[in-house]
Amino acid sequence: MNVNRLIIDCISDTHNQHEKIALPGGDLLIHAGDISGYGRIGEVLRFLDWFAQQDYPHLILIPGNHDFIFEKQFPWCQEECTKRKIILLNDSSAEINGIKIWGSPIQPWFLDWAFNRQRGEEIKKHWDLIPNDTEILVTHGPPRLILDNANAGGYSNHVGCEDLFRKIVETKVKLHVFGHIHEGRGYKSIEGRTYINASSLDENYEFQPPGYIRAIKQGDDYEASMDESRSHSQ
Repeated sequence: MNVNRLIIDCISDTHNQHEKIALPGGDLLIHAGDISGYGRIGEVLRFLDWFAQQDYPHLILIPGNHDFIFEKQFPWCQEECTKRKIILLNDSSAEINGIKIWGSPIQPWFLDWAFNRQRGEEIKKHWDLIPNDTEILVTHGPPRLILDNANAGGYSNHVGCEDLFRKIVETKVKLHVFGHIHEGRGYKSIEGRTYINASSLDENYEFQPPGYIRAIKQGDDYEASMDESRSHSQ
């Protein structure tokens, strides 16, 4: 593996439709949460078996708000991931070829789903755990005003986390991967950071080919790309 050039493929919010994604292989595969519909054991095991078979030497996974079993039975989930050589992150870190990665499934409160936290001090204490020397950050939800525009009932609303955004700008994060807001799928670069909303489904839970977004690390920079005929950003 050439540590100066890494191929990183990003997926999220697959909701049991992961087998529709034809991943090309690379150096690192990241899933930013919501592998399931309701976090049932069968759903989780089917996904983990598929994920472990993908052609990447390193696999990073965080849960999402639909993945209830990860919140209720985390030690069991950790064991199942470890058996398959999947790195499961939950307000925790990993280091791959010198790249420091932090992952968290936490997102602002919405209808009492998994890993919900109230905005303000309750959620901020999770973001305070992110080390300042983190290079790749994986969270389930987006930061405020970045690929976070949710459309419901004809209205548009930015639902990302303000405190998460504030923390990111204090760090050395170069690549931030997330999902949660399906409508925000896409990528953008802001002030030397690349943000990827890797949602594989749209707001109607319809699969959006190709289902992944690729980031290429070249030196200290990350550049994202996808099928431009199907891409969008906010």
